[in-house]
Amino acid sequence: MEREDEAYYLEEAELPGEESDDGKLEYESVVAFDDAGNMQFTGDEDLDTAMKIIKEATLDKEIEKARFDETEAEEIPEATLTYRPAVVDDYVRNFLVKSGMWRTLDCFQHEWYQLKHTGKLVTGATGSMVPDVYIKNSQLENENKQLAAELQRFKAAASNAKDNFIKMRKERDFHRMHHRRVVQEKNALIDKLTQVRKHYDAYEPALQHLKKKYEVAMKEKMLNRLERDRALGQVSGLQATLKSVNNIRQVEGENGGSGGGNIIKTTSPELLTRVDSTLTSTQHKLYEARKSEFAQTKAKTLDPMDVANAKLPRNPQDTPWPMDREINPDLSRNIPNCAHLTRVGGFRLTNTFQAHDLAISGMDMHPTENYLVTASDDNKWKMWEIPAGEIVMTGEGHSDWVSDCAFSLDGSNLATSSGDCTVKLWSFEQGQCVHTFTEHQFAVWGVSFHHSGDFIASCSNDGTSKIWDLGSCRCRTTLRGHTDSVNSIQFLTYSNTLCTSSADKTVSLWDARNGLCAQTFY
Repeated sequence: MEREDEAYYLEEAELPGEESDDGKLEYESVVAFDDAGNMQFTGDEDLDTAMKIIKEATLDKEIEKARFDETEAEEIPEATLTYRPAVVDDYVRNFLVKSGMWRTLDCFQHEWYQLKHTGKLVTGATGSMVPDVYIKNSQLENENKQLAAELQRFKAAASNAKDNFIKMRKERDFHRMHHRRVVQEKNALIDKLTQVRKHYDAYEPALQHLKKKYEVAMKEKMLNRLERDRALGQVSGLQATLKSVNNIRQVEGENGGSGGGNIIKTTSPELLTRVDSTLTSTQHKLYEARKSEFAQTKAKTLDPMDVANAKLPRNPQDTPWPMDREINPDLSRNIPNCAHLTRVGGFRLTNTFQAHDLAISGMDMHPTENYLVTASDDNKWKMWEIPAGEIVMTGEGHSDWVSDCAFSLDGSNLATSSGDCTVKLWSFEQGQCVHTFTEHQFAVWGVSFHHSGDFIASCSNDGTSKIWDLGSCRCRTTLRGHTDSVNSIQFLTYSNTLCTSSADKTVSLWDARNGLCAQTFY
């Protein structure tokens, strides 16, 4: 009863031929494929044969399709698949064929077509629906779910793409606006720079002229100050001489002397001074005798350590070394405490100025004036007024970097050393370089003035130090003892001792008069 209640779906088909006189149907044999290309089965076929036929048909279709693709490669038609659902009778036939129930299949076909031909088969009860419609519906539902999920995913991706597009468009608008503003500012700056350049070009000749006048004026000012200081020194010397003469007159008055002037007897050659310009012949002879006696006494009591005066110089123009027992006159000076040392905080920076275009390798202060000299790698030395930082003069003459500079004690001369293996002597009175010493083999690192102003000491990368005589303009002594480059050199003030430091990690003390090393510190 349950099987009768189920719905069967049939497909109507017309069979060719007529019934015979005895009421039996006559069947005609058909080929494996009909006009529509559908495969038909005969009574003696099996499953293996059917599968073989299907494979051959599929292979033929692929060959035909490949041939069609070669002939019409440009226009490829869209492939269409026509699905013809199986009806109930075909389903039963297929089931019987797969099961190998051939006699049941013959009986089913005979009875089915007989009822169909006589019209006793009710098609409305069975219908023509596909038996697997539910499975297909389930597949469609799953496919719909997958498509809905993909749709949601595509919508989310589209939404993100839309947000990113809006964000990128806003950033593009912002950067475009910023670019336009930058272009406008750049054009404005270019216009201003053009105006400033034109304005500067208009004032450049006047500035150059004023700069030259200013340098000439500062140079004259410096020379005037040097002359003033020299005049003041001469006045001070004359006053001291006058004072000593007055003292001698007082001593003569106390001793009851009268008439012509007398000769003061002393052991110092500096005090063998005539107290009166009107000397008699006897007094003159006495003066000469006293002078000769003093010379003989000095020769007998000559200091054995004063090797500079032990023999005459080898060159007549050489300057004799001064005594090595001079006293520093600045020791008795009462120097008050500076304000910046007593206030809270100590030292402070007062001024900073751009001195050179390249590195500054050395500097020295003027002994009496507020001037500073700097040496630089730009082959120049410059003099500055401090603390204002105003340039006074510039020295050019070295062909390589200037390594060091040093003032003479009176401030009238300047010595410079350079990487061109030379030492130059500059005179502020003449305003030029007066001599160049060229006996070093490598770069000269340092230079120092003797307190007398008659000697210059220099140190070089060739491992030697030299002492130059400004009287004869020649090298008096070469100091050899260091095994590496001599980096710095310095005279001890008011003495003939010279100190050098070297790259061989030693410091040496030298006697400048004979060029001997007195002490070496390791």
